[in-house]
Formats: sequence, structure tokens, C-alpha cells
Amino acid sequence: MNQRGVSKKTWTVALSGVLAALSLAFLYLASVLPTGQLGIAAVAGLFPMAAVISAGWKAGLCCWIAAGLLGLLVVPGKGVALLFLLFFGLYPVVKSLIERLRKLVPEWICKLILFNADLWVCLQVAGGILLDSMPVQLQQLWLLWPVLNVVFICYDIGLSKLAKVYMVRVDQRLRK
Repeated sequence: MNQRGVSKKTWTVALSGVLAALSLAFLYLASVLPTGQLGIAAVAGLFPMAAVISAGWKAGLCCWIAAGLLGLLVVPGKGVALLFLLFFGLYPVVKSLIERLRKLVPEWICKLILFNADLWVCLQVAGGILLDSMPVQLQQLWLLWPVLNVVFICYDIGLSKLAKVYMVRVDQRLRK
């Protein structure tokens, strides 16, 4: 039992559920707003990251699975929910496991392999829809691939900085 008189398992499940609900709310918002869908879906991925930091990778995994599956059921835009399931919700959980290596080069190799595999899957699942809506110049995947890798590297660095802010400003208060 902790100071609040609640067992650690109960607190972890409750936290995972609340964070999954917040992810789901942002997924719903991303699917109904006309712009900013990728950005809002990325924000939805911050909640599994918060679960990982506050309660461990298993809590983050539960948050990701619950929000992703519920997103497929209740979110009008299934593409946003699928993007969350395939990348934005999953990556923060996997990132925490990769960063346990504590060696920069192997970490980045693993992260880039994961991202490129994920990108390949996303293009296989939704490639026709995505490519048809892009300008003709960007429909050449060999041109798009390096740009997306650079964007991913920036996303990863930003996610790490947001995790540090969360640890200092939120997580310490949650644990009191």
C-alpha cells in the first residue's frame, strides 16, 4: 500500500485506464477535426509514454492496447486509430525498452529499423490512399523515405524532451 491507501496494482490499472481514456479522446478529436490529424494523433501517443514513465512499460502497453482497440471501435476516422496502433501509441512503449540498451548507436539502429519497418507496413496498409492524395512529386517513395526518416529523428528527440518535462513536472506530483 502507498500513502493513499491504494495498492500499487490498483493505482497502475487506474492510471492506465485514465491515460487510455485521454488517448482515446485525442484520437476522436483527431478524426473529427479537418486539419492537424497527425499532430493530434501524436499527442494521443504521449499518454502511453506517461504510463510508461509513471507505472512501467506494462502499464504503457495496456494503455496503448486499450486506446488503440477502443479507437478502432468508436473513432469515426479509422485511419487515425490505425496510425495510433501502428506507430504513435506503440512507439513510446518500445522506445522505453530500446533505451534500456544505454548505448547510443545500437539504440538509434534499433529505432530506425523499427521506424522503417513500421513505415513499410503503413504504406502497405494505406499506401494507395496516402499516395493518391499527395502531390505527384512526392509519390516517388524513394524521395519521401529519407525525409520521413529525418522527421522521425526529430520526433524521437522531441519525445525524449517531453518525457523529461513530464518526469519533472507531473510524475513527481503523481507519486506524492
